[in-house]
Amino acid sequence: MDTFRTEEEQVEALRKWWDDNGRSTLFAIVMAIAAGFGWQGWQQYQQQQAEEASIRYEALQEATQQVDEEEQRATIRHLAEGLKSDYSGSTYAQFASLHLARLNVLEGDLVAAERELRDVLTASPAAAVRILAELRLARVVAASGDPTVALEILDAAEAGAYAPAYAEARGDMYVQMDQTDMAVAAYEDAAALAAASGTGASQSLQFKLQALTPIPAREVAPLEE
Repeated sequence: MDTFRTEEEQVEALRKWWDDNGRSTLFAIVMAIAAGFGWQGWQQYQQQQAEEASIRYEALQEATQQVDEEEQRATIRHLAEGLKSDYSGSTYAQFASLHLARLNVLEGDLVAAERELRDVLTASPAAAVRILAELRLARVVAASGDPTVALEILDAAEAGAYAPAYAEARGDMYVQMDQTDMAVAAYEDAAALAAASGTGASQSLQFKLQALTPIPAREVAPLEE
């Protein structure tokens, strides 16, 4: 940088520099400050949205405890659809779709249930949500009369912690297809996986196995006269 001989020359050089660069520099500084406040504001907005969504989801969960009456189901649908509309793309919206799918199954609308579950899967959900949605989708597809496609859905998925439930679902689908041996093998696999996970086979799974593997009747010797 040049050395100025007099103070006036320094002031004039500073004024000239300001004319050439100062306004743009000040603009950049102002924009940087504004961006900082904007980022903080955005973070606060996101936090507020998350808290509001959480409160509304808790209300939805509480509502799903009662599904017997039509009015109760209407409340569930209203809360779930509101979450999907106001917080689309969030995990809460995906959970809302899962609840709507369950409600649609209870009401016998398998087409609507499948649509909700496919909405979840197209939203790039977290792994745990995806695994659950794929399991429920397979069951809905099987209930719609296509157990072969349902099995394909299960085979293409990664069951993770839901491996016992996936194996049991396979057993149900083999029963639907009248493939008893395959069903027994799947149920036994489900029981082994449940035991390995520490949860143990559910009562319904035990009933299914017993129904397909009845104990042969023992021959009873006739009473001596």
